[in-house]
Amino acid sequence: MSLVVERRQILAGGRLLSYLASGEPGAGQVVVFLHAFPLNAAMWHAQLAALPPGWIGLAMDFRGFGRSEADEIRSEETGALSMDDYASDVAGVLDALGAPGAAVCGSSMGGYAALAVLRGYPQRVTGLLLADTRATADSEAARAGREAMLEALDRGGPAAVAANMRPKLAGATTHDARPGVVAAIDGMMLDATGAGIRSAVLRMMGRPDATSDLAGFHGPVAVVVGEEDVLTPLAEAESLAEVASGTAFVTIPAAGHLPNLEAPEAFNLALRDLLARVERATR
Repeated sequence: MSLVVERRQILAGGRLLSYLASGEPGAGQVVVFLHAFPLNAAMWHAQLAALPPGWIGLAMDFRGFGRSEADEIRSEETGALSMDDYASDVAGVLDALGAPGAAVCGSSMGGYAALAVLRGYPQRVTGLLLADTRATADSEAARAGREAMLEALDRGGPAAVAANMRPKLAGATTHDARPGVVAAIDGMMLDATGAGIRSAVLRMMGRPDATSDLAGFHGPVAVVVGEEDVLTPLAEAESLAEVASGTAFVTIPAAGHLPNLEAPEAFNLALRDLLARVERATR
């Protein structure tokens, strides 16, 4: 039976944040889902609806995505944009809900944010699922690509960014055989605000290498990758899986950069395995 998924809003750290939630109140464990760029929390609906008993799921909308309030304009006094901002939002929501810790599941940019949560709040992370992401900082080529994306945003707004991302997010099989999934991805991308996109790109460009943070984590870890992913290919995912000891490595066939959307049943198997390992580790 599918769980009911509800949209909620909360004031955390003086900011209105939106998230999707599922599970029974008072359940013993929490899992937080962090979305890919430039999507929103809705990408996790199939995972929130299929959580095992005893779990509460929270899927965050990052600032300027979904229904979360966008960033204020930063000055030299207020500081540069950082992935740590997203991590502090996660911690703020957990605080507001009275949750001491959570398993963290991040896809692509959400994986960068998950590693920022691990860096800033290591004692609160009970497990990690990293999907189609990397722990290393941007290369010079990647930074140049992000600069080009900011220029496209200036010229054509979120629609121009969506057009650039569209062929890269879903795998070839999904583009050929799952038009509904492609349409859902398009809808989420076009729902993003220009401010949310700009601040996310700047955060991704400036993020530090998180390899040592992941290597130092001794809780349950899973690395998941779509076999057809062209943004974080299989070889890169294999290298990521070698960083943390005891990592479960899962390849999902016929899926690209967003396997939780493209092949939700296969992804949910990997998710349930990770959550079962968290339960055993935290007894």
